[in-house]
Amino acid sequence: MTLADHHVVGEVGFAAWKTSTAGEAGFSDPSVIEAARKAFFDYPTQAKGDVAVAELGGRVAGWGAREDQPDSISDIWVDPAFQGRGIGSALVRYFLERIGTEGLSIARIHTRATNAGATRLYQRCGFSVVWRGEEFDSGLGIPLEKLHLEKRLG
Repeated sequence: MTLADHHVVGEVGFAAWKTSTAGEAGFSDPSVIEAARKAFFDYPTQAKGDVAVAELGGRVAGWGAREDQPDSISDIWVDPAFQGRGIGSALVRYFLERIGTEGLSIARIHTRATNAGATRLYQRCGFSVVWRGEEFDSGLGIPLEKLHLEKRLG
């Protein structure tokens, strides 16, 4: 990710988040929306892991990251205008290859239990749900029902 990508990465992430949370209880609270917006626009300057930006037609179409744990994909965000074109799958495959190349045998990813699109994507990529429960999201300041998914590599 280049410095020039920073603002558009924030825009893409926030737009994807808004689309994935539309109509869900708790996500219409202005303080939650502002916390999410701030997190997405601050993220590029604070990123400390492996970040990949996907471009299509010269535009940033999506991005993903591995933060904190080497076997975990922490973020996959696709611009709503580019969803359904294989961008999310390509990003997941990129990170699976990176995780496998590092000799790790399991890849992990987490999502909101209500994010059906992300869950379908991860399952199409070979992930299986290993846990479902509530976790407190400190960035948004609200509890969320989450899914933890895993995929065996190799």
